[in-house]
Amino acid sequence: MTGKLYLCATPIGNLKDMTPRVVETLQMVDLIAAEDTRNSIRLLNHFDIHTPMTSYHEYNKVEKAVTLIEQMNKGKNVALITDAGTPAISDPGEVLVQKCREAGIVVTSLPGAAACITALTLSGFSTRRFCFEGFLPADKKEKRAILEDLQKESRTIILYEAPHHLVRTLEVLYEALGERRLTLCRELTKKFEEVVSTTLYEARALFETQEPRGEYVLVVEGKSLCDFQREQEQSWQEITIEAHMQQYESQGMDHKEAMKRVAKDRGISKREVYQYLLQQK
Repeated sequence: MTGKLYLCATPIGNLKDMTPRVVETLQMVDLIAAEDTRNSIRLLNHFDIHTPMTSYHEYNKVEKAVTLIEQMNKGKNVALITDAGTPAISDPGEVLVQKCREAGIVVTSLPGAAACITALTLSGFSTRRFCFEGFLPADKKEKRAILEDLQKESRTIILYEAPHHLVRTLEVLYEALGERRLTLCRELTKKFEEVVSTTLYEARALFETQEPRGEYVLVVEGKSLCDFQREQEQSWQEITIEAHMQQYESQGMDHKEAMKRVAKDRGISKREVYQYLLQQK
């Protein structure tokens, strides 16, 4: 009989957020795979957990996944924990989950704290629709592509950042998105939890006199519908009405429908489009 993989969420700061189910599971499994065993041993000692640990992190995630699956195929139960929060969220655990699924290993998730959700609920921005980007990639081409996508994003945006990269990330976000409202969160659930409502521009100025400390969650307000419509209308003004009509008609749209769409795009009446086209004949 094969073993199982348990994804066990750990506290993001306050140890009282550890669930009884996670404690019981960590005591029950045969092996705990931890992102940083030196960090996790303090957590296990606090809850009197003496289960053997092994390291599972960004630099061994592929080869170690193979080893862990071999253990589970022999009937061993394995729990995966990250340094803080829910495993596989912006975390190498996603690779282990993928490999387990491919190997037919049962995976179960024990929910708990997640910094991205905690920060979102504190932000004051829309929580109905949001997107999570985690850490922006180091690769410049990949980062540029993501920032271009975020320029059009109307949902609330959540990102993670380390203190030594925070200022540069605020700069590239401001360059890509312009001025947006921002909620900066750090030390979440801890004694000195800090939640700052600001803007991308003001946040850059803030860290000119203050050194960033701790891991940050950035919650950025999405593009408003008004801004999106204004930008769309401005983009249409850069081409002639004839060219605008041709774009729709080349897609198979009939002349009357194309006029209706052009008028809507440009914020003018259908009659104005008609009159303009008459004058061009």
